[in-house]
Amino acid sequence: MKKKLLAFVLCLSLAASVLSGCGSKSDSDSKVIKIGVFEPLTGENGGGGFQEVLGMRYANEVYPTVDIDGVTYDIELVEVDNKSDKTEAVSAAQSLISSGVKVVLGSYGSGVSIAAGEFFKEAGIPAIGASCTNPQVTLGNDFYFRVCFLDPFQGTVMANYAYQENAKTAAVITQLGDDYSSGLGSFFVTAFKELAGDSAIVSEEQFQTNQTDFKAVLTNVKAANPDVIFAPSSIATAPLIIKQARELGITCPIMAGDTWENSTIVENAGESAEGIVLSTFFDDAEPANKEAESFVKGFKDYLKKNNQSEIIPAVSALGYDAYLVALQAIKDAASTDSAKIRDAMVNVQIDGVTGTISFDENGDAKKDMAFIKTVENGEFKFLKTVTVTK
Repeated sequence: MKKKLLAFVLCLSLAASVLSGCGSKSDSDSKVIKIGVFEPLTGENGGGGFQEVLGMRYANEVYPTVDIDGVTYDIELVEVDNKSDKTEAVSAAQSLISSGVKVVLGSYGSGVSIAAGEFFKEAGIPAIGASCTNPQVTLGNDFYFRVCFLDPFQGTVMANYAYQENAKTAAVITQLGDDYSSGLGSFFVTAFKELAGDSAIVSEEQFQTNQTDFKAVLTNVKAANPDVIFAPSSIATAPLIIKQARELGITCPIMAGDTWENSTIVENAGESAEGIVLSTFFDDAEPANKEAESFVKGFKDYLKKNNQSEIIPAVSALGYDAYLVALQAIKDAASTDSAKIRDAMVNVQIDGVTGTISFDENGDAKKDMAFIKTVENGEFKFLKTVTVTK
């Protein structure tokens, strides 16, 4: 009888322990807010995606918690790899939604952002792009925001720069089917024609995804003899275009957008990269505010600790800012509810690393300044800032 009683007591004790454990887990989970990181870590844009993720990871290290009504919540990053592919992007987005994230950050690459946008919208989860610059990312999607400037602005900036540097003709090379490349190329064409005339674009060439031989495309460009080439493309493609252009004897300046601010392009293109020109979002030599000053010092230490180059990519700064926007929206909403966080995001204003950030009616950051850089002696060198009044 005593044995039966002891067994019964042990069973009750075990049950209580199990229930208690479940209760503890629930309490613990209720103090965690999950933020999704939707980025390419592999594929054509894996290099840039990883740089963006580093900025988000560092922001999470600096600001690992958020207080809501006197309760401290840990912020957990849930990372997925969209593999630089539109089909994979949908699967990655669905994975984040299933994991219970309240906000999503990313992605590097406008195409994958556009592909996933409707799924985030349907799930009622706000997304904050860091460097996805195509207008279609946020257009018609009340749940997608972004902290970077847009391609119409960037294309206009580069067209103005080329014209101011006495270019009267230009050739444009873009990737077929890539929203970023084709979009930015189109905006450059429109802006340059307005400045230099309808006949100023002397060659428009396209190439396929994963193409590695550009000699036919570049031979056409060489025959057109442009004053400048504008070739917005991926990190993987850029050094191939640059090297093969110089090998064919093309000597005019080669320009592109923000994706070209990546040290691997310079490393892989070698001396051929000298003199390339690009637009970008950030320059660590000119911190905009105290947050930026702190970021520059701390992020360089973080990069060193993680065996990365201490050169700060602009997309890392944007990744950091995207996290800060999410954090502020959660604070302003005073809630873990995604819909309330989205509503709060509309009115968010922060002093981020890349400047003051607030959003217009489309969810786009109100930004009007770009940094122009070149490559000199194997390193990126700041040339000037360009402001366009809208």
